[in-house]
Amino acid sequence: MEKPEEYFLRVKKLEEIRKNGINPYPYFFDIDAKIEEIKSNYQDFENKDVKVAGRLKAVRDFGKALFADLLGEIDWIQIYLKKDSIGEEKFNFFKKYIDIGDIIGISGKVMKSRTGEITIFVNDYTLLTKSLLPLPEKYHGLRDKEKRYRQRYLDFIVNEKAKEILLKRREIIDSIREFLNKNGFVEFETPILQPIYGGATARPFITYANALDTKLYLRISNELYLKRLIVGGFERVYEFSKDFRNEGIDRTHYPEFTLLEGYIAYKDYFFLMDFIEKLFTFLIDKVFKNEKIEFDGKEISFKTPFKRIYFLDSLSEILGVEIKKENEEKIREKGIEKGIYEVKNLPYHKMIDKLFDELIGRNLWEPTFVCDHPIEISPLAKRHREKEGCVERFELFIAGIEIVNAFSELNDPIDQRKRFEEELKYKDLGDEEAHVIDEDFLTALEVGMPPTAGFGIGIDRLCMILLNAENIREVISFPQLRPKHET
Repeated sequence: MEKPEEYFLRVKKLEEIRKNGINPYPYFFDIDAKIEEIKSNYQDFENKDVKVAGRLKAVRDFGKALFADLLGEIDWIQIYLKKDSIGEEKFNFFKKYIDIGDIIGISGKVMKSRTGEITIFVNDYTLLTKSLLPLPEKYHGLRDKEKRYRQRYLDFIVNEKAKEILLKRREIIDSIREFLNKNGFVEFETPILQPIYGGATARPFITYANALDTKLYLRISNELYLKRLIVGGFERVYEFSKDFRNEGIDRTHYPEFTLLEGYIAYKDYFFLMDFIEKLFTFLIDKVFKNEKIEFDGKEISFKTPFKRIYFLDSLSEILGVEIKKENEEKIREKGIEKGIYEVKNLPYHKMIDKLFDELIGRNLWEPTFVCDHPIEISPLAKRHREKEGCVERFELFIAGIEIVNAFSELNDPIDQRKRFEEELKYKDLGDEEAHVIDEDFLTALEVGMPPTAGFGIGIDRLCMILLNAENIREVISFPQLRPKHET
């Protein structure tokens, strides 16, 4: 990558700094306060001496005095250097060698300027890191999306919202973890490298373990391992897992994502609907102090109870045919009439899933439970106790996006084997996302899994909505992009 002219000017300064016997990259600086603490609790720091550190983001030169802005982890503070107070040598060194983007440590007294701005009156400073590349221009920031994602470190420095999103994401995860722990759950870690991928319908990433001389897969879900824990006698388990699906990237999909899965022995999906409502009530109140948030310019209310609709009933109504009584081609024809042309070549199970998402799911703005899915699209869920051809499953849609997927879990090993075998038929027909048979998991079910309710929450999607981010990549620390080919 070609270096800007500024880079070479700063390298020259760096060499001169070293010739002056100063280490431009010292080992530590003993801070005793954070910029954020000073800004939020000024009364506790007024007229007190402090040591803080941060990145220089702006400098205003008034001849014998300098005002500058020092950026901390989240917030920034004004600093004031006066030639008569700091000394001519230190003052001139700052003007000649310190650039915007440099990281410095300062000691000084907390006060307010004549305009009322919280300020640190500097009596000494130390150069901690000489920045060789200039920051993006102050007033325009970093707006090129590709550059923002490729150089996220710059994005975090100059775009305050980018940093706020990730810090708020951590609050969301911490709050969910707190709720689960309070409700008797135990957090586990399950294998990321798996000999057989399962727990979802997706195409995996494939790797090879030389030590084991075997092919392994990056997990597409942690479901089947958490269920093994239930078989082993643990009654409430969960995991925040990094999962990987070798699929496309769009506004709500990303190949590496964070999934929360939890399982509760002796409960069913009716219990889970109430439980998920309580989780969201706790989360929204804890993080946002308000049951309403804004996403994509519209309001979302998390007031409970959430609305409930039924998969087949709502799809039959919008298509004008009884799904369970109508033949496949008629349903396909009705879907095409509605403008969903992609269903033309899809097998039945993918066709009805696609039709629901396109015609209904994407229009569910307020939190809505979609209940009782067809058995064909739910190979790991228990058959419905009353509705023939359905399973006890629900999805929670928010802002037209599926956020939660939950079941009364299938614990009949004979039925589970049949479902896996049905999935193999799809695979033989070219469906690369179909389930494979996991014999060890079937063995675990044969040992015996109690009645169990299980749920999965897409953490990236949830954060995208709650934090009003326009794209899932905004809530991911370092999203992948296509390799950049230099010319």
